[in-house]
Amino acid sequence: MRVFDIHVHVQPWEMVKPEALALIDDASHANAKDILATPEALLRHMDAEGVERIGCINYVSPDVMGFTREVNDWIANFTRGHRDRLVAVGSVNPLHEMDVRGEIRRVLDLGIGMIKIHPPHQLFAPNGYRGELWQLAEIYRECEERGVPVMFHTGTSVFPRARNVFADPMPIDDVAIDFPRLPIILAHAGRPLYGETAFFLARRHANVRLDISGIPPKALLRYVPRVADLADKVLWGTDWPSPGVVSMKKNVEDFLALGLGEAVERKILWENAAALFKDE
Repeated sequence: MRVFDIHVHVQPWEMVKPEALALIDDASHANAKDILATPEALLRHMDAEGVERIGCINYVSPDVMGFTREVNDWIANFTRGHRDRLVAVGSVNPLHEMDVRGEIRRVLDLGIGMIKIHPPHQLFAPNGYRGELWQLAEIYRECEERGVPVMFHTGTSVFPRARNVFADPMPIDDVAIDFPRLPIILAHAGRPLYGETAFFLARRHANVRLDISGIPPKALLRYVPRVADLADKVLWGTDWPSPGVVSMKKNVEDFLALGLGEAVERKILWENAAALFKDE
């Protein structure tokens, strides 16, 4: 069974604020820094874990996580030469850019294959362009024109300084309406509080998909009980090496143990993401 893990955090550890690092720098992740130190080490780990491709998650969050706009150049350099297996994921934070239009074009020209929006960590609403944060629309517009997916974190965050007033995915309803050709991914399927909302948005909008990262596979049917009904629009992800996620391989094994059937498993683990992210 081929595996495309669309949600793996491959970020510069030296940027992470100490209080945020304390949540993930534990014994269960003792080897994560070494694995993520070089693309070669990461690819060897992926081979050992049985994972063919991953999305290397990054986003600009100087206030909460410590990541500055330089993460885009960092991940572009990290993935260069390996983009058949490593999808570079970057970000533009309109609260920290004077020229959002210029920056999103620059970032995408680096070879960034997906944009990540993390409302609780970037401190703005996904539909903020309908108010004072009008430059946010430049990100969606440029990605829509280029066919580049935008992934939104949905659901709450336990990290210090995160603002969970932005955790509800319902504002993404506006984004899906205003940018109907924009590929949208709802990361974490709204867990733990907004699963029904995320499921509704994925059913309502042709351009909205779910990723099920950060949900323990054994609890998946509790969070997304009708996941098989939406199998064509669900992407696999683990959120490794986030808190509680100790192994990409173990998550896949636990998912397969649910017995959803080979057709559903293939769509979620590989086919849906592979169709969205064509080989470069």
